[in-house]
Amino acid sequence: MQNDKAKVRQILDAVKAAGRDSLTAPEGKLVCDAYGITVPQEGVVGSAAEAQKLAASMGFPVVMKIVSPDILHKTEAGGVIVGVKSAEEAAKAYDTIIANARNYKADAEVIGVQVQQMLKGGQEVIVGAVTDGSFGKLVAFGLGGVLVEVLKDITFRLAPATRDDALSMLDGIQAAEMLKGVRGSDPVDREALAGLIVQVSQLVADFPEISELDLNPVFASKDSAIAADVRIVVDFAAKAPRHRPAEADVLSSMNRIMQPKSVAVIGASSEAGKIGNSVMKNLINGGYKGNIYPIHPKADEILGYKAYPSVKDVPGEIDTAVFAIPAKFVAAALTECGEKKIAGAVLIPSGFAETGQHEMQEELVGIGRKYNIRLMGPNIYGFYYTPANLCATFCTAYDVKGSAALSSQSGGIGMAIIGFSRSAKMGVSAIVGLGNKSDIDEDDLLIFFEQDPNTKVIAQHCEDLKDGRAFAEVARRVSKKKPVIVLKAGRTSAGAKAASSHTGALAGNDKIYEDVFKQAGVIRARSLRELLEYARGVPVLPTPKGENVVIITGAGGSGVLLSDACVDNKLSLMPMPDDLDAAFRKFIPPFGAAGNPVDITGGEPPQTYKNTVLLGLQDDRIHSLILGYWHTIVTPPMVFARIIVEARDEMRAKGIEKPIVASLAGDVEVEEAAQFLYEHGIPSYAYSTELPVQVLGAKYQWARGAGLLG
Repeated sequence: MQNDKAKVRQILDAVKAAGRDSLTAPEGKLVCDAYGITVPQEGVVGSAAEAQKLAASMGFPVVMKIVSPDILHKTEAGGVIVGVKSAEEAAKAYDTIIANARNYKADAEVIGVQVQQMLKGGQEVIVGAVTDGSFGKLVAFGLGGVLVEVLKDITFRLAPATRDDALSMLDGIQAAEMLKGVRGSDPVDREALAGLIVQVSQLVADFPEISELDLNPVFASKDSAIAADVRIVVDFAAKAPRHRPAEADVLSSMNRIMQPKSVAVIGASSEAGKIGNSVMKNLINGGYKGNIYPIHPKADEILGYKAYPSVKDVPGEIDTAVFAIPAKFVAAALTECGEKKIAGAVLIPSGFAETGQHEMQEELVGIGRKYNIRLMGPNIYGFYYTPANLCATFCTAYDVKGSAALSSQSGGIGMAIIGFSRSAKMGVSAIVGLGNKSDIDEDDLLIFFEQDPNTKVIAQHCEDLKDGRAFAEVARRVSKKKPVIVLKAGRTSAGAKAASSHTGALAGNDKIYEDVFKQAGVIRARSLRELLEYARGVPVLPTPKGENVVIITGAGGSGVLLSDACVDNKLSLMPMPDDLDAAFRKFIPPFGAAGNPVDITGGEPPQTYKNTVLLGLQDDRIHSLILGYWHTIVTPPMVFARIIVEARDEMRAKGIEKPIVASLAGDVEVEEAAQFLYEHGIPSYAYSTELPVQVLGAKYQWARGAGLLG
């Protein structure tokens, strides 16, 4: 059916004119009717006699509810009576509800009592919508009753949601099995329920003034999904649209900032220990080949480079300006950058919003908008872009080139990224500090790295998303091409906003991040170590062609732990076909265990490892291998490492390539073996059965989201 927007607009205009912030139940029904959301038969009565007549015409039992714009929570007011079975009971229920309403709120405007057909059977669920400060309109789904109230078993998606989004919501709650029919009950009509979710999401997307909406309960049966109760909360206060440059403009600016032909250092210094001195040294010693312009009011030259009093005195074009001056001088210097038509300002100084100086930061934002100069920071360590040998930072230089682009909101996390990258020999394309995010944020970086041929994976640490919707919309597209990994700090803080609806009260901030990341195809890291390991390992692994994972291990204990890790990371252990089971058994002793995991036992020579790995790589039914190595005299660690690389290379020469990860248990020699394997494209970890499986799980999560598993 065609949604009747004009009808909804008429209702909302009347609510606004009346100065109300919520719709009555009858108004909610009319809105549902306009959007094809099925609701029971109902009507509003103004007397006990009318209640008797209407209830009898519908057929018993019925539900009766107070209709009052001043009573939003009807049950609390004693304004709901269910299971009314006769005309006599209907008259009595009418009088009771009116009396309870008067007792609850003496001055409440009472329109009447709603008499509604009582639904029976089916699974009670809740479908709702909320407005989030960062993500905007979200649609929600969960089981009704105790499960949603106590367990907070609810899932969210950006609105408007697609049919696929809606179907994923049905599977995205802990109690998803309940919808499939348990203990003889019928499964719900998934298409009807998904259609209801889609319509609710479209409704709130079409009418931004609907701030919260509840359909609770919705009775989902084998052939329908009917909303028994409707609650709609509105907010007519005009919202200022977020400032968002066009993507083409973002890319143009980001290209000049990240790959500049010339850099100015405002506050450059010849004095060791000064930030302006460190920035200059990093640019020079890092091998940057573009023009470097030190800016200093009095110096003639700094570190062998001609100095200028102002960027306006520089004869050539400047793409990026790095600020190394106190906060109080930044605004004036930024204005000069704007007049010079510089594309980006890298604002290292602190002393802005992070210390409560919000007006100072807003002044910078205003200057940036006026002159179309993009701001990175303030309160940052700067950034690295290794393909251009660019170290625009006061931190230690970093020059190990690779394909991982990382960013952090925190300087400390940025230093941890540098340290890990150096220690693990993980090459990077970029490391970027975002700090206060006065302007440039994560989605600006995504737009740049999406088209950057030097970047294969994007990993970001954030404490919040200034514009979560913009991020999700860009990430949804980018993640189809390159893995996007996010560590969202502050997982344990709940949303602070008080809510009028059940859905709103359940919209914990982190749950929204969790579900929107999933919707956008983002891989979520739970710790800094995970973020770094995913950034390192995901681009190394080839993309799997299917879900079947096989574990080959020399230690039964490792096999059990690796199996547990597969379950935790949503990897599918392949049921072993009889013929393949027999083929593996040819290579392992009688007391070993085939099946999956394949346990070759600890006393086997290197050739057994090689033979079983070759078999696993050759068989088309197997899509990924997890190896569990146990340190023995028969097969020492480096012998194991070399034999595995040899087997992988033999198969690669035949055009066969599959993801392989390895867990190595043993004495300190396994560390060298793990490093050797990793350097040869096999993510491997000493002393851990969890990390290799997590990295493989992250690769699978990306491949599924990008639609690469068939």
